[in-house]
Amino acid sequence: MTGFLRRHWLLLLLLAGGITLRVLTWLAYQPALLYIDTFRYLDNLEALRPTDLNPLGYTVVLKGLLSLGGFGFVAAVQHVVGVLIALALYSLTRRYTSRTWLAAIVAAPVLLDAYQLQIEENVMSEVWFQALLVGALWVLLSRGEPRWWRVALAGVLVAAAVLTRTIGITVVLPMALYLVLAGGAWRSRAGWKRIGVRTLAGALGFLIPLVAYAAYFNSQAGRWGLTGAQGNVLYGRTAAIADCSELPTGDAGLLIFCPPEPLDERLSIDYYTHFRYGDPNWPYVPLPDDRTKEELADEFAWTVIRNQPVDFVTAILHDFSKNFAPVKTTAPNDVPVERWQFQTIYPYHDIGAESVQIYNATTLAYDGVLPSVNVELAAFLRDYQLGGGYTWGPVLALAGVLGLLGALGVGKARRSGLRAAAFLATGSGLIVLLGSAAFEFSWRYQLPALVLLPLGGALGLAAMFGLAKRDPGSGGRRPKMADYPDEVDDGAVADFRARYGEAPLTPLVVVIAAYNEAKGIGPVLRNMPTHCGDLSVSTLVVVDGATDNTAEVAEDNGAYVCVAPRNRGQGGALRLGYHLAAEYGAKYIVTTDADGQYDNAEMPMLVKPLLDGSADFVTGSRRLGTGQYDSRVRWLGVRVFAVLASILTMRKITDTSFGFRAMTAELATAVTLREPQYQSSELLLGVMARGARVLEVPMTMHLRNNGQSKKGRSLKYGANYARVMTGTWLREYVLRGGKRRAAAPRPVRTATDARETA
Repeated sequence: MTGFLRRHWLLLLLLAGGITLRVLTWLAYQPALLYIDTFRYLDNLEALRPTDLNPLGYTVVLKGLLSLGGFGFVAAVQHVVGVLIALALYSLTRRYTSRTWLAAIVAAPVLLDAYQLQIEENVMSEVWFQALLVGALWVLLSRGEPRWWRVALAGVLVAAAVLTRTIGITVVLPMALYLVLAGGAWRSRAGWKRIGVRTLAGALGFLIPLVAYAAYFNSQAGRWGLTGAQGNVLYGRTAAIADCSELPTGDAGLLIFCPPEPLDERLSIDYYTHFRYGDPNWPYVPLPDDRTKEELADEFAWTVIRNQPVDFVTAILHDFSKNFAPVKTTAPNDVPVERWQFQTIYPYHDIGAESVQIYNATTLAYDGVLPSVNVELAAFLRDYQLGGGYTWGPVLALAGVLGLLGALGVGKARRSGLRAAAFLATGSGLIVLLGSAAFEFSWRYQLPALVLLPLGGALGLAAMFGLAKRDPGSGGRRPKMADYPDEVDDGAVADFRARYGEAPLTPLVVVIAAYNEAKGIGPVLRNMPTHCGDLSVSTLVVVDGATDNTAEVAEDNGAYVCVAPRNRGQGGALRLGYHLAAEYGAKYIVTTDADGQYDNAEMPMLVKPLLDGSADFVTGSRRLGTGQYDSRVRWLGVRVFAVLASILTMRKITDTSFGFRAMTAELATAVTLREPQYQSSELLLGVMARGARVLEVPMTMHLRNNGQSKKGRSLKYGANYARVMTGTWLREYVLRGGKRRAAAPRPVRTATDARETA
């Protein structure tokens, strides 16, 4: 418990503040805050008309919540959802970086931003829209490379976001690009096949719900659509900038739709959208032809866009830039910022005649109380909000820049494994803001950026400065690998082939997995034998998504270098090395570590049993030879796991985790290897289960020549090592029958046994 508090103290502090502020907000405004949109939702609870201004997503949610309680219950649930969003963002960030402070920064805007608190108290769709966006990102980013079923689920969540707020449709573009970029699969033909599969799954997950909803819309309206707002989406924006002299003079219908106010005296977009176009009696003159009001509005908007493209784009970019202003103010003709600020009196918005009576009757019907304000609490919240209790616009801009730089591969980002994730979060945040600005600017429309841009900025920062976890997106325990080749394998092999062509390696290849070993790998390579017996030795270094210059150091010291675009663990790197070496002509494969723990001069003794045909797999043993240990726990672990392996296989084993091994390339590529990290026992038990001739020989093991072990804490490592060993035994010996029953059981021989037999 103490360790948990020490690691997550900053989040817990922010969480306490966020929960306290939410309780104060809920108590300050009873039963909840009702906005203009609230009454649109309420008016459609029973009929569920798809043709209304707002799509039905939030209406359905609200109907379900109101069946359980009143507006006070709805606001309470929305505050809980806000807290859960923050926790989800914190957890998602932690899957990519071990820096808890960075994850806490991502959660802070949602927890503490007063505009977020105010919108959660409103009976409106915003917090649910945020939750669906975060849910889609979680599904795509939380567990390594997205499988097809996860992409399909993300598509469903984005479709639900669209049906909650139609601006969610903009997220489809960054999501589609992410599916291409994730894992570097675009580097190979096989990778493009997987891209096609997951893109198809995502498209189906997205389109099936929307097509079904559009069919329902068609059954009610006689045309296909998602919302009744289609006619006025662009009308308000273009009416505010339209130069009526540019309209076709012979088209009386379009001229009717041009505002009568002079161009420099135009009213707000909100006015033209909701009050002029939204007036069911407008236009107040008969339409001159068979075109409907909606058709004329659309034609007017597109005519203005064609005639004034620069004005149109400039207006949108100007409104988009407002999101990053340091202070939230109301620009001329914008939606007043006061609508999203805490007030010390209950805010009755203008919803027509007798607005106050409508508010009172509504809250009485659902909660049995009149709208009320606790003035002291409201004053405190207002002072907090106006005194700086919100996310500063330049901070969001900085987050967007960091996310884009990380996605572009600046600094250490190129090999971080975070570029695609940073792009998805940042691109989604920016495109939602841009799409909203195309309609109109409102500080309310900035709120989705609170859950997207900080996440993208944190991922970009972690990518550029090497703060990523070794296995980004794993969330701690690394997920098992898919069959070879996966997306990472495809990208690495394609890159290797592009640099080295088809030139074969020698029949004996030393495979080294290296992650951030630039300081230690040079001496290992310089001391590598050039021959073992009559065979020349090639060295293949698989750089496992390193963030330092391991690849350059290895290449400078004469090694062939294969660069995996994402860190997966030693098991993934070695498996890639086995297959790549075999593909390039290797007959025998030796593995050693990049940290100088093994004596390269002992390689001829390791390889000899393979060359003379007396063994298929030869592994060193520090217990038969000499071993140095960095802790007593590790000394004990070597012996305990040797006993466990001997019991499981019924064959004597002295050392299960010695990394200096030699095997035939055919055997190395035939064994099932799924473990990215605790792979030594998986390989050993796997070859034994195939009935291979296994030999242990005495070898020397030194302490690392630099740095610290990447195996983590001894007890945690031991627990996971035991899990992998028993899991491999169950898979190979129980489920698959062990040894394929093709050969009689053979004991694991030691070098002494081999000499006595001779």
